[in-house]
Amino acid sequence: MSDVFPTMPSATVTRLERDAVPAEVVDQLRAGAIVALADVGVIDLLGPAEGAITCFQGLLTSDIEKPGDGAFVYGALLTPKGMIVVDGWAARLGPRVRFTVPVEGRERALTILQRSVPPRLARFTDRTEDTAVLRVAGAHAVAVMGAGGVPAPHAANHVVEGSAGGIALEVARTSDAAPFVFQVTVAADQVADMQRRLVDAGAHATTPEALELARILAGWPRLASEVDEKTIPQEVRFDEIGGVSYTKGCYTGQETVSRLHFRGHANRQLRGLWFEADPPAAPATGWSAVTHEEREVGRVTSIAWLPDGGGSVLGRWIGLAIVRREISPGAIVRAAGREARVVELPFDAPRVAPA
Repeated sequence: MSDVFPTMPSATVTRLERDAVPAEVVDQLRAGAIVALADVGVIDLLGPAEGAITCFQGLLTSDIEKPGDGAFVYGALLTPKGMIVVDGWAARLGPRVRFTVPVEGRERALTILQRSVPPRLARFTDRTEDTAVLRVAGAHAVAVMGAGGVPAPHAANHVVEGSAGGIALEVARTSDAAPFVFQVTVAADQVADMQRRLVDAGAHATTPEALELARILAGWPRLASEVDEKTIPQEVRFDEIGGVSYTKGCYTGQETVSRLHFRGHANRQLRGLWFEADPPAAPATGWSAVTHEEREVGRVTSIAWLPDGGGSVLGRWIGLAIVRREISPGAIVRAAGREARVVELPFDAPRVAPA
């Protein structure tokens, strides 16, 4: 894809070591709330009438047109052959679409918009430098937002504009399957004040690594880890996490995605790995092969230490892997040099969905 888009970052294993996320953060995910700065790019698409919505509808795998004003959906931009170029969250407010993407996918998203959006219909602006995004996760995220006087949508997959303590903001609420509950977008010079407000309301301030752990627990794909230059949406759980629509109109790459949905199945799939606790040695670094009965069947994409906390069955290594379809949950594989059990996603522990 490098002749069309900026080169996809080399597929690497996202890895959270033992000291990356403290046990108290895991406890907050299960029975509290965390807030952290997200490492993302922010791009606004604005046009006369509904030009921006129409243009983006023809690019995104999800439907941003049918839900109407205030929609907040997850989806991806694809190549004409149906492979993921960049994924992200799209917020629709009036004539504007705001696309929040992983920072490593920012240039790829800008390139697609530059090549695909006619200037007479809409124009895009990179807001990454002057805008900051906080993400709030955990079972009590809704209560924290209320205690902080932060306006928030009452329903999933919606976004609203408002203010809190004189800070103008945009607040979006995800689906129950997502690794975080709220996305709060503010001016970059006000993000510290906004984070402090949420902490005062009961949130636990933490690092982007905590959001990564929540992502892995939710079984959510990441660009350049689970998603490489040949990944199609169904291979990384887009059906399960609401990342693709089969009823909307045409969009780039739709033919491949629809054909696979209605006439076939993906040969690879994203699964969880529950590494054996005995011995407690860490999965190997720089070794991502997954083998089953001495045959290579996939690759490890993310690894994390899930610390012991709150009496849950924790304190072990977990991971994500792209494996062949025939490797069912319950199978014992060798992944990154360690024995692991293949499990369904999302992981059972801890519960990170809103209470």
